[in-house]
This record gives sequence, C-alpha cells and structure tokens, in this order.
Amino acid sequence: MEIKRDFYLNELIDRIDNKMIKIVTGIRRCGKSYLLDPIFKNYLTEHGVDEEHIIKLSLDEKINSKYKDPDVLDEYIRSLIIDEKKYYIILDEIQQVKDFESVLIGFLHIDNLEIYVTGSNSKFLSSDIITEFRDRGDEIRVYPLSFSEFYSVYDGSEEKALNDYYTYGGLPLTILSKTDNAKINYLNAQKDNVYINDIVDRNNVQNKEGLEMLVQILASNIGSLTNPLKLSNNFKKRDKTSTMTDKTIYNYLEYLQDVFMIEKARRFDVRGKKFIETPQKYYFTDMGIRNSFLNFRQSEEISHTMENVIYLELRKRGYNVDVGTVEIRQKDSKKQLEIDFVANKGNNKIYIQSALEMKTEEKVKQEQKSLLNVNDFFKKIIIVGDNIPRSRYDNGIIIMSIYDFLLDLDSLNY
Repeated sequence: MEIKRDFYLNELIDRIDNKMIKIVTGIRRCGKSYLLDPIFKNYLTEHGVDEEHIIKLSLDEKINSKYKDPDVLDEYIRSLIIDEKKYYIILDEIQQVKDFESVLIGFLHIDNLEIYVTGSNSKFLSSDIITEFRDRGDEIRVYPLSFSEFYSVYDGSEEKALNDYYTYGGLPLTILSKTDNAKINYLNAQKDNVYINDIVDRNNVQNKEGLEMLVQILASNIGSLTNPLKLSNNFKKRDKTSTMTDKTIYNYLEYLQDVFMIEKARRFDVRGKKFIETPQKYYFTDMGIRNSFLNFRQSEEISHTMENVIYLELRKRGYNVDVGTVEIRQKDSKKQLEIDFVANKGNNKIYIQSALEMKTEEKVKQEQKSLLNVNDFFKKIIIVGDNIPRSRYDNGIIIMSIYDFLLDLDSLNY
C-alpha cells in the first residue's frame, strides 16, 4: 500500500537548487524517512537522475555505524563525487553523527551537492536548527497523514473513516494495522517507548509521572486556555508535596513542543492587532497519540476533537494559525468573543469557526457573532460536523462540512 504525500513532495521539489540544507522534521513515525526514500528518490530517478548520483545513508542502521564518525562520513561522501553532475545526498537520522553540523556545512561548499537530512526529534529540533544552521538550513515540517491522505487508502465510508481518524490519528503505520487492538497497541507503544522517553532522556526529566499527568490534562482539555500557574495550583491541590511548579510546567510544555507532540496557538486580538501572551491554547499533532494518553476513552466533547483536526489541517496546508479574540461592548461592560482560528498565509487571512452542529437559529447566531464583529474584508467560514452542502449566508459567511474542508484541498480558496 503506497500513501502519496504530494504536498511534501512538492515542498522538496520547490527547494531544489536553493543552496541550503533541506532539514525534514516532525513528530517521530510521521513518515519523514519514507518521504525522502522512496517518494523523493523515485521522483528524482523518474526525472533523469541516475542512481549513482543519489547517495543515501541510514545512519541508525548497524551496517552504517562507521559513518557516525564525522571524518569517515565526510571522506566517504566526498569520495563518491567523481564528476560535475548534481548529486543528491540523503542522510537519515543525521543526529547519530557527532559534530554533524560542521560536516553538513562543509558540504555546502561543494557546488554540485543537494543535501537532505532527517533527524530524531529527541536530539534534532527546530531550536537546534535555528542555532546551528542559521540561514543555511531550510526546514520542511512533516505532519502525520492528513485526512485526505488517510482516506485515499481507507476501505470504507467517509463517515467511518473520519471516526477512525478522530480515534487513531494519522501515523502511517497505524492505518496499516488491521485491527483496532493492533492500532491501540502500536500507539501505546509509541507513547510509552518513544515520545515520553525522548523527552525524559533529552531533558533529564526527574518527574516522569508529572510529565505524563500534564499530557493527560492537555489531552482531556483540547483547545482550552492553558495557564501554567493555574495548572501548578491544581497539582498542589491534589498533592501538597507536588514539585510541579509553574516553571516546571512551562518547561514541560516546551519539551512537548520540541518533540512536535503538541503545538501552541497564540491568542490574537483581532481589533487591537496584537498578541495576548497568556493564557494559550495547545493542540496535538496526532489524535491517536492524544487518545493513547486517555486510554482511548471516547471523549464526551467530540467538538474539541474536530477543532483539533481542523487546526492540524490548516497547519498541514501551510497556514500560521492563531486563536482570535474580539472585544465587544454589551451595555455597560465589555466582553471577549472568540474566533476559533485566524489562519494566515502570506497576505491571505481566513477566520474560521468550528461547530459540531448548528441545528437551531440560536446556535447559528452564536457561531456567527464573533465573525460579524470583525471589521475587515477577509473570508469568514464556519465548518460544521454534519455532511451538508456548502452554502453562503446573506452576510457573506460561508458554511461547509468537515468532509468538504478536509477532502477538498482547495476548499478554502472558493
């Protein structure tokens, strides 16, 4: 079964000849290695690049252990460059190499090299890239499967597929598992042996139980405003000896973001055109991993799951996503209304509300209220959980189903 990942393939193609190190990042097991080989490698060969000019090393394989020595790796790659044609260097799990930064930067001085690397999230993070490579690295963030990618290989109805996607997420090996139990066992193993251990090992976390409890709280409260000080107080109410201070929680939230398990959505004052620093919202980059922390109990608030999936889809399509706030006056007081997402890409901005259902006139007015109080000309959309036809209200607000939004990659452009 081949799952096409054309969006990311085009990201790689667009970066050919940009004279930078192409650095593929993302949550572990999301398909970074598969993207480079075979997907990108096949593209190269289909477009006339011969095999001798594609140099691939998986540095986590024992057979390649000698190349973990930076001098050996450097000498080996240079020895294979025997003509003036372009060579494509693909180095998987580059963090296995000591002092890999200097090796890669040295390769940049060879004019006919294109360099592509992946790395384990536990040692190869966005913050590292910024520090080590500055303007010489170009990051390509890969997410788990989008719903359209997921559905392209799914055997069943759209409704059943979306329910499974909400439950088990989009890690590629999850959809290849045949039974629910196999999916659950796989996701639990990733949670226990990969993601949490990555954080503990890298950051020398002493309170693993507290870290896991924090993730469970975030998982139970998707899209809720999160304040480290309030969370710390809640920990201390449960246990007066708790060491989960607000500083510790803040650090743990940073660690979870560093390994791409969660992402922070900043709050943005739409009228004041400024960010509100606290509290913030957090969303999971894979719903299966999120649900594994809750033992796959069905959430009573499926609307929050849908909200998380909409956030992920926007990020996968290359949007920067904030949570919008709009201040209005009600009689003698002021009130903050929330817009679920303010999605930005270049000069394009879209305001989006997520609503599981809108079966009453009162609910329609409630979901429209914040959008109608935004005084600009940008597109305003309400995405609903029902499988309904796309339409437009007289006030210009667009309503579409979650299925149209997720399966039509141009759904926001009409």
